[in-house]
Amino acid sequence: MSRSMISAPERGNLRHVFGIAVVLFTLGGCGPEQVVVKGKFPPPLMEPLPLNIGLWYGDDFAHHEFFDEAKSRTDSSWVVKTGEAQVQMWDTLLAGMFDNVVQMKGKPGPGQMNQAVDAVLIPHVDELQYAIPTHTNIKVYEIWMRYRFELVTSSGDPIAQWTMSAYGKTPTAFLQSDQAAVNLAAVMALRDAGANFATTFTRVPALQSWLQQRWRPAEEVIP
Repeated sequence: MSRSMISAPERGNLRHVFGIAVVLFTLGGCGPEQVVVKGKFPPPLMEPLPLNIGLWYGDDFAHHEFFDEAKSRTDSSWVVKTGEAQVQMWDTLLAGMFDNVVQMKGKPGPGQMNQAVDAVLIPHVDELQYAIPTHTNIKVYEIWMRYRFELVTSSGDPIAQWTMSAYGKTPTAFLQSDQAAVNLAAVMALRDAGANFATTFTRVPALQSWLQQRWRPAEEVIP
C-alpha cells in the first residue's frame, strides 16, 4: 500500500519504485487531486547553538512537490506541493536552533558575494514515499521523506554532507477528505524532520570535528 515518489523536476522517472508494493486506490474524478501543504510548526525548545549559519534553498526545495499520475480511469492523479511548508518549517526550526540565521543572497560558490557566516546549510528532499488506504473510508496516510543536507562555506567549499529520514502518519481516520488526510500526514512528517534535525545535529559524525574546532576555547587555538 505504498508508493515511492520523487520531486517534480524528475517526473520523467516518476514510476520508479523502490522495492515496495504498489496498490492503487479509487477516488474517481478527471483532474488531479491537489494539496498545498499547510500547517503550524512550533520553534524548538532548546538553547541556541553559538553559530552564525547561512541558509540557501534551491528552487527544487523551495517549490518542492510530488506528482503521482493515475494509471487507470478510476484512479486519480495527485499533486502534493510541500515547498511552502518546507520553507516555513525550516525557517522556524533553524531560527530557534542557532544564534543567527542568514538567508544567503545567492547559492554558495566561487565568486559569489555572500554574507559572512560560519557555514551555509543547503537542504534537499532526495526521496519521498507514501502509503495509501485500500478503502477511501479509512483516511490514514503515511509519508516518509529522505533529506540530504550539505554544509558548505560561503564560497561553496564542502564541510559535511549527511542524510536524515522523516516520517508522518495521519493520526486519525476520521477526516473530512483524502486531501485533509494527505496534508496532515505531510505536516506530521515535517514536524518529525524538525525534531530529528534538532536532536541529532551535534551528533552527526561528519560534523563533529568541525563543531569542535568552532567551539574550541580561544586559548587552545593560539599557536
